[in-house]
Amino acid sequence: MTGTIATVAEMEACLGVPPLGVKMKVIDHLDDQARAWIAASRLAFVGVAGPDGPRIGAAGGEAGFARTPDARTLRLPFGAMDDLGPLAAGQGVGLLFLAGGIGETLRANGRIRAVDAGGVEIDVEECFIHCAKALIRSAFWAAEPCVAPDGAEAFLAATRFLALATQDASGRIDISPKGDPAGLLIRRLAGRVVVAERPGNKLAFGYRNILQQPRVAALCVIPGATATLTLRGPAQLTADEALRRDFVVEARTPVLALVIDAAPAAPTESPALQRADAWAPDRPPAAIDPAAAFVAHVKLNRARGVAATVLRMAVNRGLVAKGLESNYRTDLY
Repeated sequence: MTGTIATVAEMEACLGVPPLGVKMKVIDHLDDQARAWIAASRLAFVGVAGPDGPRIGAAGGEAGFARTPDARTLRLPFGAMDDLGPLAAGQGVGLLFLAGGIGETLRANGRIRAVDAGGVEIDVEECFIHCAKALIRSAFWAAEPCVAPDGAEAFLAATRFLALATQDASGRIDISPKGDPAGLLIRRLAGRVVVAERPGNKLAFGYRNILQQPRVAALCVIPGATATLTLRGPAQLTADEALRRDFVVEARTPVLALVIDAAPAAPTESPALQRADAWAPDRPPAAIDPAAAFVAHVKLNRARGVAATVLRMAVNRGLVAKGLESNYRTDLY
């Protein structure tokens, strides 16, 4: 395989550098917008750090299954989570919260503060809104309830969404959403698994993690079904054109591909997805305003300097909403 990406500079040469506004959407706590998002969420994906790399699973239930007692604390009950193995204080943890009918997702990262008989308490260190491209490309919320195919190969062929958990050298976790039409997101090639990388927010936290610590965990999902398939193993980024051209959509080739050296486990039913009932018909969208949340986070970001100060003063919901709409229309692939 040619074109392996080994440095941040090589990665940014392919993906680009995130603009200031994107960098400033990251805050270090759960503000009111984030806490409202979590309260409306019925489904999340959870990654935890381990000595052999991250583990990943789903969590779900009625809206509000996850609690936010204060701006620095997030609590997940064991009864809401699929099995993630042993959990202990100090472990890095990352969460990706989905709100019904909303394309954007909320990412919250931190470390486990305590584990008790009822669940885990997490110290939140990072929070931000992720763009809607993965859910739009996968038609995530447009799915109807369905039964997943038997067997790993058939499941991968039908996968339209995956949550990718990565872990940096210090054990911090990040979960990134990936989405595409079936057959164009993830494929088995020559004994490895290849995932297409489409245009995103350019923060590339997960890919920066892979350059430090290459082991990853991916949870594959077929929107509408309640089974998942897990992949765990070492990964590398590549600009190899021969790999990327197998994933062309709308005449556009992915900018990068992620190659995971892992054999897929057999699909298993996810109690969390069953409880979340994410694709129930006629469920109204959550009362969430992603553009307003983005603005709130930019204004709360503590970056210094003239440019950051001007951006905080100038940013407004209308401007952000129009920018998101335009970006999803013209830069989806």
